[in-house]
Amino acid sequence: MTRETVNAICARLPGAEVSDPWGDGHDAWKVGGKMFAVVGAKNLGLSVKTASPEDAQLLIDMGKAVKAPYFHASWVLVPWDMATPEDLAHRIRTSYDLIVSKLPKKTRVALEP
Repeated sequence: MTRETVNAICARLPGAEVSDPWGDGHDAWKVGGKMFAVVGAKNLGLSVKTASPEDAQLLIDMGKAVKAPYFHASWVLVPWDMATPEDLAHRIRTSYDLIVSKLPKKTRVALEP
């Protein structure tokens, strides 16, 4: 999996937009103004949101992710070599769905096809 593959997956999600809020080459994907996926400037892997700090810790304990530096405890970093493309696509979609579920109803409705 590469940055380009992650960006292609994220770009297909309704309402997803990419920016580089910190400069230096970060790809921060947002929906409704809220981040759901980040590939950092160092290109170590994909950072995504989980449902809770406990879910994040479970992924870490299972060897499927590591703590995401600089992010809340509910985020994990999935290094490129720790997951298959299918696993990363699943993590992206899960993170996206978590963020969308917390958006105001009007915003959620606008994202529907």
